Amino acid sequence: MREAQGGYLTDPTEHHEAILSAVDAGFERQIQFTEALVRFPSIRGQEGTCQDFLFDAYQSRGYAVDRWRIHPEDIAHHPGFSPVSVSYDQAINVVASHRPQEQIGRSLILNGHVDVVPTGPVDLWQQPPFEPVRRGDWLYGRGAGDMKAGLAANLFALDAIASLGLQPAAPVFVQSVTEEECTGNGALAALVRGYQADAAIITEPVGESLVRTNVGVIWFQVHVTGHPVHVASASSGANAIDAAMYLIAALKDFERDRNAQKSRYPLFADLEKPINVNVGKIAGGDWASSVPAWCRFDVRTGLYPGEDAKEQARAIEDFLRQAAGGHPFLSNNPPEVSFNGFMAEGYVLEPGSDAEQLLVNLHRKVVGAPLQDISSLAYLDARVFALYAETPCLVYGPDSDNIHGFDERVSLKSIRRVTKTLALFIAEWCGLEPQPKA
Repeated sequence: MREAQGGYLTDPTEHHEAILSAVDAGFERQIQFTEALVRFPSIRGQEGTCQDFLFDAYQSRGYAVDRWRIHPEDIAHHPGFSPVSVSYDQAINVVASHRPQEQIGRSLILNGHVDVVPTGPVDLWQQPPFEPVRRGDWLYGRGAGDMKAGLAANLFALDAIASLGLQPAAPVFVQSVTEEECTGNGALAALVRGYQADAAIITEPVGESLVRTNVGVIWFQVHVTGHPVHVASASSGANAIDAAMYLIAALKDFERDRNAQKSRYPLFADLEKPINVNVGKIAGGDWASSVPAWCRFDVRTGLYPGEDAKEQARAIEDFLRQAAGGHPFLSNNPPEVSFNGFMAEGYVLEPGSDAEQLLVNLHRKVVGAPLQDISSLAYLDARVFALYAETPCLVYGPDSDNIHGFDERVSLKSIRRVTKTLALFIAEWCGLEPQPKA
């Protein structure tokens, strides 16, 4: 032990084996906690009750807990803000704060998101999506992988340390944010509220890899107005659904042109298709025997790191305007384009930080293999830390399958390994001190 003002600090390496054993001892409780989280159907607009559950869990452990509803006007000024088109009545963030007796180590944010995507047709699942089921090494359920297993790992890594009568010798902020699946405004709101640290870890389900870079994301909606007539005289009208399909086909050209630029971005150059333009929702028309008067479709597209989201939004508008010019009806009745979610830029995790090197070493210790880099084609809240807080953010989490699909699942063995690596990281990065006596 080495003496510090107000008490003794212990060498974290002396406790490695005890910490690993403590994770094992608490692992069944951890998975039960994860299952409890999965049972909350925390899709957009319904996150509040799951956040209440986490608030109680954090508070019961003695952490100071901050719970607040995100108000878009509080963050609308920020360059990382994404447009909001739905109610934020249940857009709740929860942050638990640990403060040491004396700060000796470096501070840390452990981040995860509580929101999950819709299930799709529930009859296509093997079991009800919000009723977790274990089969062999897998835990099934909507949100099990993306990312309630990570939320639980953040908490139970700290629990393992606490079970030894120890605590981090630096501030630790455990964040459960919302809006990750649609805007990224939850993590941004926590930053604007003042939560910053020397490093951040997001336990997303990335296969026990480290995300080196990820794309930015834009969501937009295209509204096409037609000319309705009775189907008996269809040729005298203008079918809005047909016109929308014309624009959707044109967006494949946009996607092809965007992917042709990948050689400019070395971390994406070897990927077959780094930019995906996805039509994720479509609706239109009112009556089978009427030529449809309207059609609306929603699109998600990726951005290369370094591209300005607002500039790319203008490029999307320009492309659709030009495409409409080649259509006999749309040329005089152009579509309306609105931006209704993500307006988020991508980022690159620059190599060489102390946090990354520590994670590399501890991953090898726990897993027995080198830590691999990946380039992610999904949105990640790491962009908030990387672009707006100059904070190294390590996205590192368990192996999962079918996220955003049917029968989503996460590997139990992988959760255990990630939790062990995370607990050792907290000990090494933050340092350890004895818990204060009651």
